[in-house]
Amino acid sequence: MHFTAQGAIPLLPMRILLIKTSSLGDVVHNLPVVSDLRRRYPEAKIDWIVEEGFVDIPHLHSGLRHVIPVALRRWRGSLVTRATWRQVGLFYATLRDESYDLVIDTQGLLKSALITRMARGKSCGYNAASAREPLAARFYDATFDVAKELHAVQRNRRLAALAAGYSIEEAPDYGIAVAPAPTLGIRTAVLLTATSRDDKLWPEERWIAVGRGLHEQGLTCLLPAGSAAERERAKQIAQAIPGATVLPSMSLRDLAGQLAVASLVIGADTGLVHLAAALGRPTLALFCASDPGLTGVLAETPAVNLGARGQPPSVDQVLTAAMPLL
Repeated sequence: MHFTAQGAIPLLPMRILLIKTSSLGDVVHNLPVVSDLRRRYPEAKIDWIVEEGFVDIPHLHSGLRHVIPVALRRWRGSLVTRATWRQVGLFYATLRDESYDLVIDTQGLLKSALITRMARGKSCGYNAASAREPLAARFYDATFDVAKELHAVQRNRRLAALAAGYSIEEAPDYGIAVAPAPTLGIRTAVLLTATSRDDKLWPEERWIAVGRGLHEQGLTCLLPAGSAAERERAKQIAQAIPGATVLPSMSLRDLAGQLAVASLVIGADTGLVHLAAALGRPTLALFCASDPGLTGVLAETPAVNLGARGQPPSVDQVLTAAMPLL
């Protein structure tokens, strides 16, 4: 990196690589890092490595130059095949094509640290006391102490600020915009009933009660679903809510367009609920088996976390929180 005599601003645009591969919520939580870096270094060339299934999310931020997909999840299932190793080789060659001033791993896992080490540039990450997997710290050129008690968004931002030499004063800016889906004059509530773990699911009968309450307020409930099991559960819930619809399968970008025009989004602890908050929609996140203090929705617009580990919110709590947002 080339600096002026004062040592503050680079003479040439900084080249920065961000490593945050997964999962969906974690990727959303890393978006403010791009805004922070772009605000501090307007001419910087910022790239991001992310799992192939989540490439739509970084692409929503205009501050990135390149989004580089990686397929660790898919490769793990076929490590003995020649095709997999050809793909790994192509990924490595792509990564080595560029030389970076900073390579910042905000994930703090061994797999992300290894990717960080593969890149050409000063590798930066959490120290052993801060990383989710302490062994990852051995693979960085520079490590930084970031309290584990901070919210995930704050941890990401703090690490990048320490690595790139700036302070954080502004509220998190997710910096994303999407093409909104057509509304046809209908006020919608998107109900995100699916999540990655069964212990994070909110009971079906409570979703139905909330959906009926929202219908009485003039909202049409839309239920996205991914897998066959998620779709079957969404159908069971939607059939019991007047006017509710299960959305067809769609890309993350198209689903973001649906979230962007919703009057209200209510979701279990899933990445999509964080995306809704990042899009500036009134959002309620329902927690049953995790700590919202560390991974709850965090945004300037109305974003409310309800429940806690072992304490799922009641129907009355959700409807009471929802009414002021409508």
